[in-house]
Amino acid sequence: MVRSFHALPEILNHGFDTVIDVRSPAEFAEDRVPGAINLPVLDNEERARVGTIYKQQSPFLARKIGAALVFRNAAAHIEGPLAHHEGGWRPLVYCWRGGQRSGSFAWMLQQIGWRAEAVEGGYRTFRRLVTKALYEEPLPHRLIQLGGYTGTAKTELLPLLKARGLQVIDLEGLARHRGSLLGDMPGGQPSQKWFETCLAQELSTLDPQRPVIVEAESSKVGQIILPPSLWEAMKAAPWIEVSAPVSARAVYLDAAYDDILSDGPRLKAQLEPLRYHRGHAMVDRWGALIDAGERLELCRSLAEDHYDPAYEKSMSAVSPVVQQRFETGTLDPVGLGALADRIAEALQKAGQTSEM
Repeated sequence: MVRSFHALPEILNHGFDTVIDVRSPAEFAEDRVPGAINLPVLDNEERARVGTIYKQQSPFLARKIGAALVFRNAAAHIEGPLAHHEGGWRPLVYCWRGGQRSGSFAWMLQQIGWRAEAVEGGYRTFRRLVTKALYEEPLPHRLIQLGGYTGTAKTELLPLLKARGLQVIDLEGLARHRGSLLGDMPGGQPSQKWFETCLAQELSTLDPQRPVIVEAESSKVGQIILPPSLWEAMKAAPWIEVSAPVSARAVYLDAAYDDILSDGPRLKAQLEPLRYHRGHAMVDRWGALIDAGERLELCRSLAEDHYDPAYEKSMSAVSPVVQQRFETGTLDPVGLGALADRIAEALQKAGQTSEM
């Protein structure tokens, strides 16, 4: 059987017991249906080999060799990771375009007695629905941007606001990047497609009738580009802004960027391009602070002499409508908890009176 999906929520809430992606590991790594497991019927090398034979020798020979590999690999999956399933198991199978790989595997599962179905159009159907939601249609959600200087713990505020009943999307978490010059995170960033899949999944869980808080970002988070529907909604969104003394921000940055600050040579290399923007004297001073282990003073200087001017320049260019500002003297857990309480109370009250 073949299952058709015509809207993104349908495939995200498919109702099957297991989603099986039979594409190669490389295809799966780039993007997949959320929650899918990868049981490739052709691995990376086998897929390349069959493709080469198809183009350079014979489509018939490629199909013959490919079929043998597909069924051999499928048998290994049935004897291995799928062996424990009972007769009522309902798997949903997909490949690149709903062709021979998923059709063959689904057929084999059906012959055993499992209620397997294949996705009509395969992964391309899913990707087309994600693209439609993020590139072709306006976002149905009403956003509020959370702004403030670097080091005001905006990212850390998001889960605190969520715990207080507000809707949030952590774009930096999805993009695995802290959204700044020193924003690289261990493990690197996801592919653009996987970021968009995770974003679409997050949006699908949110109520369009209630506002959604997102951290103020540029159109790129590291190397990830924010898709047009989201970016247009962000540009039209009102802002709230948080502020804290630079001394508190330096302490917060010292902890939040510990992985970067602990690697002096890497940190120096990342700051080197700022000579053009901030001057040789400033970058040399930062280098001396790194050598001396003066992390708090380095964080303070980076905030005051680099991040703050960049933020002010961005604010003057964007000219956002800042509807409310929230100040905090500290950014420790107690201070952030109290700040989250005040923001949540203000936004919930505004929501009741339709001011935002």
